[in-house]
Amino acid sequence: MKMVKKYAGVMLCAAVSLSLAACGPQESSSEKTSSKGSELVVWEDKEKSIGIKDAVAEFEKEHDVKVKVVEKPYAQQIEDLRMDGPAGTGPDVLTMPGDQIGTAVTEGLIKELNVEKDVQSLYTDASIQSQKVDQKLYGLPKAVETTVLFYNKDLISEDELPQTLEEWYDYSKKTADGSKFGFLALFDQIYYAQSVMGGYGGYIFGKDKDGNDDPSDLGINNEGAVKGAELIQRFYQDGLFPAGIVGEQGINVLESLFTEGKAAAIISGPWNVEAFSKAGIDYGITKLPKLENGKNMSSFIGVKSYNVSAFSKHAELAQELAVFLANEKNSKKRYEQTKEVPAVQSLASDTAIMKSEAARAVTEQSRFSEQTPNIPEMNEIWTPADSALQTIATGKADPKKALDQAAEMAKGQMKAKHSGT
Repeated sequence: MKMVKKYAGVMLCAAVSLSLAACGPQESSSEKTSSKGSELVVWEDKEKSIGIKDAVAEFEKEHDVKVKVVEKPYAQQIEDLRMDGPAGTGPDVLTMPGDQIGTAVTEGLIKELNVEKDVQSLYTDASIQSQKVDQKLYGLPKAVETTVLFYNKDLISEDELPQTLEEWYDYSKKTADGSKFGFLALFDQIYYAQSVMGGYGGYIFGKDKDGNDDPSDLGINNEGAVKGAELIQRFYQDGLFPAGIVGEQGINVLESLFTEGKAAAIISGPWNVEAFSKAGIDYGITKLPKLENGKNMSSFIGVKSYNVSAFSKHAELAQELAVFLANEKNSKKRYEQTKEVPAVQSLASDTAIMKSEAARAVTEQSRFSEQTPNIPEMNEIWTPADSALQTIATGKADPKKALDQAAEMAKGQMKAKHSGT
């Protein structure tokens, strides 16, 4: 969902029937006594609190505490925590995108978690790594998402689907007439364009010897990234993408064209499953296509997590709640209510979940996906990269020149804002 910007294998305590005490850190008897009658505040994502209703009630009964659940857009919760945390009106547990973890840790907004390795091992590698900074854990994954291909079955059947991006280009040349289109994507945004650029060898950050993102190694303008950008530019220059999908309103135009039956296929994410269903579109969902080099289009893995506020007055109890909400049993219950794909490894083969076409597509696409960088320096990539891609899309700049300028701008901002990089 661009995580909303951005935005990016998917989805045990030994048995799901074990109590929370077997999964999380233990409180002393005095700590348990002092927590009685306390109130914890959870900031949950908009329209998603139904997914944790039963788990919250069970936790309240088990711990003799009250849990107040407040819905807020998850991508904005850190911004609100900056003000509400110090004022004493913030949450104990919040939910946030994985790419904000590094910034939140740097600013001292969330607490390091003391969670046993067997609990951490419940989750897919990519999802749990998204919660770590310098090998320290700051959250537990509750859901994963990645971009996938939606197609309108009334316009194109599964058997007719092009298998490569080049084939989609050819299909679109035959289909696009200015009012109807073949394949569409928000390739003027790095969150989506990286699917092409990454498939040719472009990358955001390289890795250091420990496998951490290295902001001194920037790959948004390397040879592979430029090659991907050149292919992207062809879709715009040849009139296969409408001008309206460039810029801030692009996502609205793209989604409207699909729900109005004017686009055969688009790249979007599982966050649109409900909206497209309500629009009455008979759609299918599958992984992203391959590129001409034989590699599958890549994508960013987005991870939603439960994190403990650094301002919580009940940090240990808040951690227990985070562990409880994100365990296997409650992750499955949450999926049943919200349809957000859980990050628990064992649920990737759960038949009740995998019967969902969207869950299967996310799971398959995740094999070709990369973790959205969660270091603070990532904040300096989005705007320069998006600006460069928009000039590429509108034909105002050569791809190499535009990406070189974006890289220089990002380096300058990282140097100015992040000491030691």
